[in-house]
Amino acid sequence: MLSLFQRKRPPPSSGTASTPTPPADPGKGLTRPEPAASLLATPRRQRLLEHIWQRTSLSRRQFATLYLAPLERYAELVQQFPASESHHHAYPGGMLDHGLEIVAYALKLRQSHLLPAGTTPEAQAAQAEAWTAGIAYAALLHDVGKVAVDLHVEYADGTVWHPWHGPLRRPYRFRYRKEREYRLHSAATGLLYARLLDPGIFDWIAGYPDLWAALLYVLAGQYEHAGTLGELVVRADQASVAQELGGDPSKALAAPKHALQRKLLDGLRFLLREEFKLNQPQASDGWLTQDALWLVSKTVSDKLRAHLLQQGTDGIPASNTAVFNVLQDHGIALPTPDGKAIWKATVASDAGWSHSFTFLKLSPALIWEAAERPAPFAGQVQVEKEQGDVAQQVPAAPGAAHASPAPALSSTPLYLRSRCNSFGRSAMRRNGLWFTGGSGSATTSRSDAGFCSRSGTITSA
Repeated sequence: MLSLFQRKRPPPSSGTASTPTPPADPGKGLTRPEPAASLLATPRRQRLLEHIWQRTSLSRRQFATLYLAPLERYAELVQQFPASESHHHAYPGGMLDHGLEIVAYALKLRQSHLLPAGTTPEAQAAQAEAWTAGIAYAALLHDVGKVAVDLHVEYADGTVWHPWHGPLRRPYRFRYRKEREYRLHSAATGLLYARLLDPGIFDWIAGYPDLWAALLYVLAGQYEHAGTLGELVVRADQASVAQELGGDPSKALAAPKHALQRKLLDGLRFLLREEFKLNQPQASDGWLTQDALWLVSKTVSDKLRAHLLQQGTDGIPASNTAVFNVLQDHGIALPTPDGKAIWKATVASDAGWSHSFTFLKLSPALIWEAAERPAPFAGQVQVEKEQGDVAQQVPAAPGAAHASPAPALSSTPLYLRSRCNSFGRSAMRRNGLWFTGGSGSATTSRSDAGFCSRSGTITSA
């Protein structure tokens, strides 16, 4: 399954699928079942499919296997059934429309979350596409049990159809069961999801225990145990319902606090691309070594706040101290061995220039793909250790590994110290965030996501 992952290619030009010629009238009160291609061929459904694809990081071939195939099976199963009798999407084909909408909304929400939370950049990168797909599957399947317990479906001869028999093959009629129990459809989902997701998908998702557990909880209707995945499905469901009923879906999609994390990352990437100078001997905003990006703390805080305020971003901290805390709380600034946000170090070039700064330390994998990453600084970044510990030298480039030690550090106190409220978390890049997969994918290497060890020794991870 992982071999599917390659770097995303531009979408090939493709027109809307042609709508087949309608067949003859199946009979009074009967509906003729349609193939998935026909059901999904309407312009609106084609637009929803395009939105879903655009919110993944997959080629068309990968998308066809991991997303389109389950969506086609879903379409064939739900046919022209409504999503409800008299509430939302209560019209022929409403269940299919609702299914596509909630997947699109869920993936839009997913873009503001780094998952699984609390893990390393490499772990998040390796699991990025699995979590994206798992969220889509949970959204698609959350109501599919209604077909099994809310509807009475029969063929023209009165034979009762059940969804575990497979898709409808002959003209059918349906009605809502008067005695149906509202919450039972969540429990009934387990009867059907194996018909929509193939064994290879289950094998893939089951390889990530946290994701697998969250998905199973959603499919069992136990959203309270499903963490972020459950939250995203609920909010996507609310957005789809609000849109159908003439409400404002944006309220359900209101950005959670995790959206600030993405805005901070996007702001840093913009500044590093357009404004910051790196690896300059004497007038630089930061230095890139083999395993870390060292940004001058006051410079990055001032410019990042100014950039985000100019963009109209809400919730921007009003002081540098608060910026440092937020960057560390969101796993962007890596903590010192003592749990602080601010590092103090001396930069020493091969030409003999050196100077001490206070820094924020970031993983380069947060900012660049491997092919886009600038060349490392030809010198050293020497970290000051607290309480008289020996300073650690960080060679910036392989050729600098045996350079002379940098001069002794200045005794100037740190510009600022920021209390660590949480250990550094991590990030990926997918449509602006990191991801990784198999051959040809955008990957992060161990050296790209180097970290200081718990003892404080700087290593190339």
